[in-house]
Amino acid sequence: MKKRLAMMALGAALLAGPAMADLVFPSLSYRTGPYAPGGIPFADGYADYFTLLNERDGGIGGEKAKVIECETGYNTEKGVECYESTKGEGALVYQPLSTGITYQLIPKTAADGIPMHTMGYGRTSAANGKVFEWTFNYPTNYWYGASIAIKHILDLNGGDIKGKTIALLYHNSAYGKEPIRTLQELSKKHGFNLTLLPVDHPGQEQKSQWLQIRRERPDYVLMWGWGVMNQVAIQEAANINYPMDHFIGIWWSASENDVLPAGAAADGYKALAFHNVGKNFPIYDDIQKYVVDKGLAAGNGDQIGTVLYNRGLYAAMLAAEAAKTAQELHGTAQITPAMMRDGMEHLEMTPEKMEALGVPNFGPAFSVSCENHGGNGLGAVAQWDAKSKSWSLITDFMEPDQDVVQPLIEEDSAAYAAENNITPRCN
Repeated sequence: MKKRLAMMALGAALLAGPAMADLVFPSLSYRTGPYAPGGIPFADGYADYFTLLNERDGGIGGEKAKVIECETGYNTEKGVECYESTKGEGALVYQPLSTGITYQLIPKTAADGIPMHTMGYGRTSAANGKVFEWTFNYPTNYWYGASIAIKHILDLNGGDIKGKTIALLYHNSAYGKEPIRTLQELSKKHGFNLTLLPVDHPGQEQKSQWLQIRRERPDYVLMWGWGVMNQVAIQEAANINYPMDHFIGIWWSASENDVLPAGAAADGYKALAFHNVGKNFPIYDDIQKYVVDKGLAAGNGDQIGTVLYNRGLYAAMLAAEAAKTAQELHGTAQITPAMMRDGMEHLEMTPEKMEALGVPNFGPAFSVSCENHGGNGLGAVAQWDAKSKSWSLITDFMEPDQDVVQPLIEEDSAAYAAENNITPRCN
């Protein structure tokens, strides 16, 4: 397999010309606009990890990593413009950090032969590598997240939630709508009633939704929010005395920014997580020594160890490990985007590897393959402690309900393949 991949890559490299000297990792960031409080820590963590590799290790396989940051403002049109303006710089992989941008870039990256990683967001059915050759969304996605939220509620109720009402408060965008189909199927399976409550961008006005929640008093509220929408929702929940431990957000509704404005009233709020929290990991000693103390940090240092900084760092770590895998597969440090795609498709994250990287138990083990671009979809539940102003995982990492989610992935990806005349691969 390695020999065949190497021959394929050699042919592609000869056609494409020489590889770029640096390993280029574009960062489609948003440090401005209404979603900047979420975009800034992620972008900081993403950049700081590559700086760490350059300063401590001399880069990746002896090649320096170069991060090209382009401001999108969380705007889909600007995100596409950023892609078009940076793809010729030797870009190895894109991380759009936006479901709207992701949907626009799926056909573009496929046509240009540049891989894209939408970690925990984007189009869920891109987990099917047989159809989406250039898009990856490991280690999890929104449909898995919806399943894990329901699994947690089942655990709290002895496995029986028949007749209960669960409301979905969601950002009225492609992002917020992602879990609806899965929750509808899960409601059929488990017999709960599903109420849908859309919130328009940017999410500051939610009075009518919370009046409905106060009136109908659903047993649980799930939230697919982002930015100020999360802060407003948590404050509105507090205003009507909705029990915080029955309020569960997706992992993009799980940052310190979301809960701190509500103060003590946010205590007990829950949210999903696909990686660990805090900065009690050896890697942060290295970041302090090689990045912060040298004055090379992307930000002013106040975001280090926060949930979204950790997520940006994790995204960069997975990109770097895929690049290392590609270098090993192809026997060269100067990899092309096509080689990077191979590295992503052969990525394996084990507990031993995570420990060696300085992040023991940071996230669950997973592997990627030609057929599976989404990992195993494991997720946990975190809870906010207002007194200590910290998150903690209150469950182990759980498996999603594959019996429900996998057929949905197959159905949606098959429809996409038919619409776009794609012949499934991996035979």
